[in-house]
Amino acid sequence: MEWWRTAVIYQVYPRSFADSDGDGVGDLPGITARLEHLADLGVDALWLSPFYRSPMVDGGYDVADYRDVDPLFGTLADFDALLARAHALGLRVIVDIVPNHTSSAHPWFAEGLRDRYVFAPEKPNDWQSLFGGPAWSRLPDGSWYLHLFDPAQPDLNWDSPEVRAEFDDILHFWLARGVDGFRVDVAHGLVKPDLTNAVFFDQEGVHEIYRGWRKILDSYPGERMAVAEVFDTEPARVARYVAADELHQAFNFDFLEAPWDPDALRAIIDASLAAAAEVGAPPTWVISNHDRRRPVTRFGDGVPGRRRARAAALLMLGLPGSAYVYQGEELGLPEVLDLPDEARTDPQWIRSGGAELGRDGCRVPLPWSGDTPPFGFGAKSWLPMPADWAAFTVEAQRADPDSTLNLYRSALRLRRPAATLAWRPAPDGVLCFETEGYLVAANLGGSAFALPREPVLASSPVGGTLPPDTTVWMESG
Repeated sequence: MEWWRTAVIYQVYPRSFADSDGDGVGDLPGITARLEHLADLGVDALWLSPFYRSPMVDGGYDVADYRDVDPLFGTLADFDALLARAHALGLRVIVDIVPNHTSSAHPWFAEGLRDRYVFAPEKPNDWQSLFGGPAWSRLPDGSWYLHLFDPAQPDLNWDSPEVRAEFDDILHFWLARGVDGFRVDVAHGLVKPDLTNAVFFDQEGVHEIYRGWRKILDSYPGERMAVAEVFDTEPARVARYVAADELHQAFNFDFLEAPWDPDALRAIIDASLAAAAEVGAPPTWVISNHDRRRPVTRFGDGVPGRRRARAAALLMLGLPGSAYVYQGEELGLPEVLDLPDEARTDPQWIRSGGAELGRDGCRVPLPWSGDTPPFGFGAKSWLPMPADWAAFTVEAQRADPDSTLNLYRSALRLRRPAATLAWRPAPDGVLCFETEGYLVAANLGGSAFALPREPVLASSPVGGTLPPDTTVWMESG
């Protein structure tokens, strides 16, 4: 079976993982020095968010050079060293590719190669940017260009042969270097509709692009793969991106954004499994990433949020298919909601005039060790770290058998890859299913009930009964 069908993939946000040079920003050597943490955790691969040359208007998702490392993060030699060390530890490496837009500092835009971007002589519609405000900006000569995100991220024109050839070459560049695959940013956004259309995502033309990319991926040895970011789209349409001749996986945003509700979660699980089965792709599961509020905070304040986040993790890792873990999730980090205004950098915060907190709160650097900030991250940290995070450090949690870190380590050690599940009868408020290896029961708020057998793993203490906001794995049969 291909490795990616059942893999657990760990997302690394480079500027917040580990800092090797003391400038307060995480970097590639810092990641390399901490790869043993991921190997010990038990994941199969890591996905690196962008580390390319960039003005960093949007944390690196505004790329100025797709074939080089930004000096903030290191050098190409540092990347090669990271890749070699990861492979030596048995970890595969996936890198982000950002094909919907470039930075306005990209040579194409700076040199006025407008046929490679979406330009109009007059503002053609009232489309709104996903970061707030209009999606069109005007240049001094009176022409308008499209940016579905920040004005510093002009959208590419995928009708241009030069754009298509350039990205084919970028794929070859990184695949030849040895990467194991790509995470495709805004995968459903590349092809733009008639500019009078109110819907600008998920156009038919994207599938031709990915059929071409699949041929490139398949031309390299070692089961190279690509995972698509496709949001605000029905599961059946998301599944089209992972047809046999297109990409390999797509993120499950419905599952990520699901409320803590058994009926809603079961419906999403069923729809996800059905859509994936239609095209022979593995379902994917995720409860956090660099763009979403951390589950500990999203599921509730204090103790209830922590219990639910742990229960959600065990539920996710018990489902058949592939799972994604965002850095710090394995530590049970909460969202940092009280960052000072002057520390925030997210374009969502800036373009909304502070009305939207943005995504900085889930991007606060990781705490590794010690009792005071920056907790072993480096000499300082680019976003301030809460003073009370000493209990969340990797060092502290390694020594605590009941920690969230050790829950993830146990789950990844015990996890048995499965292809299918079968629902089993359960009391109201409880999801119960059986896979090839385990009987999984998740109490999402129902009354406590007696367990049929002793769990092999539990998200919280059970004592013979399954209390609310708790998930257990039991031997099947």
